Amino acid sequence: MNRLLLLVSALCAFATAASAQDWAKPRLEKTTRHYEYVKVMNGSREVTAFITYPEVKTKATALVLIHDNQGLTDWARSMTDQGAEAGYITIAPDLLSGMGPKGGGTSDFGGDRDAVSKGFAALGQKPEQITSDLNAIVAYVAKLPACNGKVVVGGFCWGGGQTFRFATNSKDIKAALVFYGNSPKDEDIAKITAPVYGFYAANDARINAALPKTQELMKAGGKTYDLVTYEGAGHGFMKSGEDPAGSPENQKARADAWVRIKAILAKL
Repeated sequence: MNRLLLLVSALCAFATAASAQDWAKPRLEKTTRHYEYVKVMNGSREVTAFITYPEVKTKATALVLIHDNQGLTDWARSMTDQGAEAGYITIAPDLLSGMGPKGGGTSDFGGDRDAVSKGFAALGQKPEQITSDLNAIVAYVAKLPACNGKVVVGGFCWGGGQTFRFATNSKDIKAALVFYGNSPKDEDIAKITAPVYGFYAANDARINAALPKTQELMKAGGKTYDLVTYEGAGHGFMKSGEDPAGSPENQKARADAWVRIKAILAKL
């Protein structure tokens, strides 16, 4: 991973510093919705994922959520319950699968932030693996008996950037939800076929600096790129806005974002 990507990784980690996330655990402990770990095969490679099912009468759209650069944490897992609460089959793959010191995933790192950062540095050298893992997850969830065949991908921080990049590689997703993630390479934007919806924080100059050029290229290519910037919010507001100690601005941004997410998905 180059120096710039290492800096991005470090800044994302700083923005989501509440690594214990004790406030995220009660949701899964109290939920009535069915959740489980699943193993999805990508060729000979095994990808661990956490999935939660909505309590609905009809087949549902699936939502693939790509974690931030802390991996498949309690918060990442709790987000699948929030997606299921909104009525969607929600699955979060552990893209660190096989990258742990014992050959496992996020849990192998034992919460060691330095070790996790090194894991992501190594993962950053394997973009093809990330893409193929996500392809496998999309194919898996689309074929579930409870799924209507529609799949949307979304992600946060590092995962937001991966969501945007994946949109340049997949024609199987119905939409991409990018939460304060990096834009893809300029030359790859022409490959995007799904509509992209951006969720950005006003106080996030590092990410926002690239948005005008991205908007220009998306428009020139006839792509759908609908973005909202939340005033007063900072990078990582979907996580920090859920933290009881989070700022009112981040809490409001998170609440408003959820309203928008549901509106977007309801139209698919």
